[in-house]
This record gives sequence, structure tokens and C-alpha cells, in this order.
Amino acid sequence: MLVDKVSSGRRLAAITILLATALAAAAAPASAYVGPGAGFALVSSCFVVFTTLVIALLTILIWPFRLLWRSVRKKKIGKPRVKRLIVVGLDGQDPRLTNRFLEEGKLPNFAKLAESGCYLPLATTFPSVSPVAWSSFSTGVHPAKHNIFDFLDRDLKTYMPLLSSTDIGSVHRFLNLGKYRIPLHKPELRLLRKSRPFWSYLGEANIWSTVLRVPITFPPDRFYGAELAAMCVPDLLGTQGTFILFTTRSSDEKFKEGGIRVHLQASGDRFDFQFEGPENIFLKDGSPMMLPVSVALDRSNRKASITLAGDTHELEQGVLSDWVKLTFKAAPGVKVQGICRLMITEMGEHFSLYVTPISFDPEKPAMPISHPSYYSTYLAKKIGPYSTLGLAEDTWALNENVIDDATFLEMTWDIDEERRKMFFAAMDRLREGSLVCVFDGTDRIQHMFWRYLEDGHPAARNRETAEHRNAIEDLYQRNDELVGKVMSRLKPDDLLMVISDHGFTSFRRGINLNAWLLENEYLYLKDGCNGTSEWLRDVDWTRTRAYALGLTGMFVNLRGREAEGIVEPGAEAKALKKELIEKLSGLPDPKHGDVGITEVFETAALYQGPYVQGAPDFLIGYNHGYRVSWDCATGVVATSIFEDNTKAWSGDHGVDPRLVPGVFFCNQAIDADDPALIDIAPTALDLFGVDVPAHIDGKVLFDPARSFRAKKKGGAK
Repeated sequence: MLVDKVSSGRRLAAITILLATALAAAAAPASAYVGPGAGFALVSSCFVVFTTLVIALLTILIWPFRLLWRSVRKKKIGKPRVKRLIVVGLDGQDPRLTNRFLEEGKLPNFAKLAESGCYLPLATTFPSVSPVAWSSFSTGVHPAKHNIFDFLDRDLKTYMPLLSSTDIGSVHRFLNLGKYRIPLHKPELRLLRKSRPFWSYLGEANIWSTVLRVPITFPPDRFYGAELAAMCVPDLLGTQGTFILFTTRSSDEKFKEGGIRVHLQASGDRFDFQFEGPENIFLKDGSPMMLPVSVALDRSNRKASITLAGDTHELEQGVLSDWVKLTFKAAPGVKVQGICRLMITEMGEHFSLYVTPISFDPEKPAMPISHPSYYSTYLAKKIGPYSTLGLAEDTWALNENVIDDATFLEMTWDIDEERRKMFFAAMDRLREGSLVCVFDGTDRIQHMFWRYLEDGHPAARNRETAEHRNAIEDLYQRNDELVGKVMSRLKPDDLLMVISDHGFTSFRRGINLNAWLLENEYLYLKDGCNGTSEWLRDVDWTRTRAYALGLTGMFVNLRGREAEGIVEPGAEAKALKKELIEKLSGLPDPKHGDVGITEVFETAALYQGPYVQGAPDFLIGYNHGYRVSWDCATGVVATSIFEDNTKAWSGDHGVDPRLVPGVFFCNQAIDADDPALIDIAPTALDLFGVDVPAHIDGKVLFDPARSFRAKKKGGAK
């Protein structure tokens, strides 16, 4: 979950965000933008309303033809055994904690669901991180067949990090008009996940699916159904989530993770400054779009009036605002719109204003975040404004102590409530087909509050007296309430699965693999460099044989693959892999004597498929309490091999996958005792009578002879 700090990445995202407007300026007819398809839907608010109405009208007019075409193309299927399949994803719910709270009687609805059907651990993927796991969930295949191996990949030419799931191209041709320039083509936007999700196969059989916030769906899939994208949807700045802190406190230090500090000059009770937005590709110099801001303080009442481009918002210190719309002007008639929340964090000797990462406005998204394109707008009209950012909860701000536990929890519960409204609105409308929704508050809260579960955790702050020390227990009980509400709305022919993609464990100590490689002479630094630069910029590739990048993997610097590879493929590479696996497996922590790495896995031995060459050469199986260190994840070499984790982010799952299975609940008993995440997709297809493609790795969890359809007078067959 790393913020893309590479300026070129932000520039490409800005180009994508502004492109549709550029094309609109170059081509006057509005009719060209009806049904943008794969294009990008950035237009003025009036035009968005107009195009949405036109698309809705066209949908009604062409519906008979679409129905006829679909009936012609419809694949022959067997008799469906269920009418509706409901899949509730609770990202990261852990079986050990679930068992504990079940035994304590704190999860009555989970207990009822298990009693009526089943409850088992659910095997996760190698590695056990969300983009990999949810990709295997949706496609039913191992990573070597869907091409997602981590949050990050590396550029083989530059060794720099790349987002593993999405590729945003660039614009090369412009029309120059004075100080402005107009892009003449749109950049390519590609989802890098390979293999098709099960809802695509269902759609071919004319079976509708609604897919809400399942990770690695950006840009959205195109299928017979509706989808709102999730993980890897960027913010308006083109990053994976960058908060901003406007403050009068002077500091030369930059935030290490996901934040920008903007210094304000102290000026009594009034501040006037500029809010810097995305880069403006309409201008030849590429300067950012600016938004004027005025702040008037009422110190006696701990309040302030904040005016953003003419709109005034009343804020109270320590209270998160509702969603605030930000409109940046790029060129005459061209605007970019986002939404954020604001909070005054201090108003005494110093003044500080926290701004959450800027989400795309779901009513007028600057990039394609849903399918059909107007589905995000429909949801906004249905439930109100909501976060569209892939990683919506601002973990970075809590890590940097910009916000406190209470603020983070409030933000997370609000996002969870947005998700619930979407889910139940979709469930109420679904008569037949599948509904999948992922709730990721479980993952985020466990990441940030695990420190309160363990005595002596280095990241714990006043554990015994902390107001929110029971946040994780409260979270599981909240999930239980959600499950109860879902169960109360089930119909006799419904099949319900409640699953998690992985479990959780402690993150007390970080391991810097690059520091270990440096100490053991597998990695070398350039002359004159000290190894403190990010993204391995200090590494001498002409002598380096192995390196680590990302959260889970390690690579051989292979000749013919990496631009400056020196390890010969074949016997030399094989011997190096064997040597590294033997030395790192069982690596002891000198401070505590515990094993930090249980096992190092050679990826090629774990799974095979057409994309295995893009995988890391090794996956690191960290032990309970250990994970890749923060510095190693960002390519800093010159730190200790082992170090305490003192950040709020104190729980994790990027460990040996055998240690963190997920959970599987179902309102029907399954005919297998070892369910795995990759089994859900083929099971979904089989339940609706759709043949499971031969390439799928997962198995069907129910005996083909079983039927779950209710009898006409009620009761299960």
C-alpha cells in the first residue's frame, strides 16, 4: 500500500484525468461524448447531467435490441441451483480472532450462520496480500495465470517501482494554442489483471452481477452487470492517497508516507493561500491548477470559516467535515472536480488544517471508476457522496500522527456505512444473479489497532488506558451485526457466503532484506552513495546479484531480463536461488532470538502459468510478528536488518500465507473440508449451471448433484 512518489506517475495520472476535457475542447459536438465507453468522463457538471440523461434514454431505446442480441449470444447452461448468490467480503477477518469472539458469545449471527451451514478456515494465496488474493478470488486461478503478484512491480529497465494492477499511458501529441495545449489523443488505461472474473462468464449466460468495491477492478470490467471499482483507483493528484496538512508549524521534514506539508505564514486570525491541485496539462509549463482558500478563525469558540473558491464551510476544531467539493479550473470552460473532508487539528499558538486525500467526485468522475460509466453517478444520487479512492481510509495520516485514533475510526466507520448503503440498495434490487461486495474496514482497522491486542507492542501508546483499545473487538461485533442484517433479507433460494481474503497477525519487527543482502555481499552500493535514497537509487547494479522491492518478494538481477542483470540464467541463477533460500529460511532475530522468516519460497515451484516470468523470484514467508520493514518496502538500503515497528500500522498479513488463512461462512454446508479462495469463482459458475473453464485452478465446493432451490411451498429440497 505504497504511495507513488514518482513525479512522472502523477503527471500521467493528471493527463488521464484531464484528457476527456481536452478532447471536448478540440471537438465541439457534444454528441461525441454520449456513452464514453473506454474514454474518460471529465466534463462540466451540466454536461455530465446532460450525457447521463442521454445515456439513460439511449439505454431504454436500444434495450429490445440488446435483449435480442444477448439472447442470440447466450450460452447454453444447466439448470441453476440458486436464484441469488450473495458474497460478503470482509477483507482480512482473521479465524483466530473470530474463534475467540465466537467462544465468548460475542458473534451470535456468525454462530447462527455457521450452525445453519458451515464455518471453515479459507486458504489464501501466495503471497497473502489483498491485490493478489482478491484477483484469485474473482478469477479462480493462481497468480501465475492472473499476473498480480504484489502491490508493486518493477520496471525492468530502470528498477523503479510500478503499480502492479493498472497501466496508464501517456499523451505525445498536442495542439498548441498560445499558452495552452490541447491533447490530441487519449492515453491508454489498462487493467493488468489477466484471466476473466467469474461475473464475466455469468454475464455471457445472461446472468446479472453487481460487483461493489472488489479490489483490482480498475479500470472496471465490462460485462452484463454493474461494477464500482476499488483498490488502485487513484486520488485527484494521481497517487494512491496523499493527504495535505496546511500548518503554521515550521518543519523542514517531509512526511515519510503519503502526505504533503504546506507551511502557512502566521497572520493573526485570517489566512489566505492557494490550494495546489493536479498538474494542468493544458498549460505548456505544466504548472498545477490552484484553488484560492481563505480561513477566518474564531479562536474563542474553536471554530473557523473556510472559503474554497467562493463556497464557505463552517468547521469546529477536531471535527471532520462532511464531504466538500473542490473544483479546479484548468482552462476556459474546463474544470476538474473532486471531494475531500477537512478538519482543524489545532487552533492555539499554531493553526493546522488537515485535508483527506481528494477522491474523484462520484457524480462527475474524472476517470472511469464504474461500469456502466454512469453507475457511480447513480450510486451518488442514491446514497449521497462517497469515497472513490481505492485505499479510502487514511492510514498514512494516522501513521504520521496528523490525526488520532478517534478521527481515523470515524472516517473508517463512515466509509463502511457508505458501503453498506450501496450493498443493501443493490441487494434489494437484485432478483436473480450474483452480488459481491467487499468491506475493507476490517483490514484497515486491524492494520492500525493491532498494537492494542498485545502487551509490550512497540507501537502501543498507553495501551491500558487508550480510549479505542477495543476497536478490533468492536469491529468484529459490527461485522456480526452486518451479517445478521444480510441473513434477515435472504430468500429461500439464496446462497450466502461470508469470506475473507486472508487473516491477520502482529507486525512488531521489520526486516530489511536489502540491508541483509548488502551485509552478505549480494548487493552493492555505488561509489560515494550511502544507501539512504529511496527506490534502490544507490544500488550498483553492475555488481548486485539480488534485490528486494515491494511488500512480499525478492529478485535475482538476471542477465537478459533486468537491464543491468549480471546473473546468468540457468545453473548460476539456480545455484544462487538455492543459496539464498537456505540462508534466509529460518533467519533468526538477534534481539529476541525468534525466527523472523519461516521459509523463503521459489515462486516457480509454487505455481505455473503464462505470467510466472513476471513474478518475483522469491516470496518471503515472514513469521508471526515480522514483516518487510518500512525502509525495505521503499527501497532504502542503509538501515538495520531488524528494527522495531513503532508506527500505528501494527498488524499485517504479508507473512507466510500458511499462518494467515481467511474465513469461510456459508448458509449451506459445503462438500469439501479444505476450501480455498480460488474455489469461490468456479463454485459460483457451477451454482448457476455455467461450465467451469478448463484453465481455472479452483475446485467446486458443492457436489454437482445437490440442489438448494426451495420447494414451491417453502422449505429446502
